[in-house]
Amino acid sequence: MRVPCAPSLPDVRNWGSTPEERALGFPCDRHLSRFDDVLYRGISVEAPAGVVFRWLCQLRVAPYSYDWIDNAGRQSPRHLVPDVERLEVGQRVMTMFELVEFETDRHLTLLSRPGSVGQFAVTYLALPASAERCRLVVKLVAAYPLALRPLLRRLAPAADWVMMRKQLLNLKSLAEEAHRVRGA
Repeated sequence: MRVPCAPSLPDVRNWGSTPEERALGFPCDRHLSRFDDVLYRGISVEAPAGVVFRWLCQLRVAPYSYDWIDNAGRQSPRHLVPDVERLEVGQRVMTMFELVEFETDRHLTLLSRPGSVGQFAVTYLALPASAERCRLVVKLVAAYPLALRPLLRRLAPAADWVMMRKQLLNLKSLAEEAHRVRGA
């Protein structure tokens, strides 16, 4: 008699990332002196790093995850908003973050603004895999308030995974569609 296998749970701390990607140096590491959690996410995108980067810039106008939760019910734009890729350190990104570092066609690095439950630094990194494909790898480091640290160490990785997984899948889909249309 075969015993059915239970579905495996996702690795909410390292979803989609490889050991080699987790070993890379990320700019977000420079922006928090102390942290309680490190989360990685990664996804392959059938579009060049430059196309993916333009969609990362769109995070300035919307979060691209579950809009009914984190965008007051407004749909994140499904087209590139003009001039959003004109980046400057200090710009607001996804409401709760500030742009602290960037390299065109490579990465955006963000730091949470005051008022967040804890402090967060995150790097979205577009790693070219070929001329037509890249990996979008994200590292998030978190410093939680002392009183909430045990609770957030348990709950925050799964909550972030739910939201960021949706965000990365949306960005992947939009970048791939833009690349197909442009390449057609």
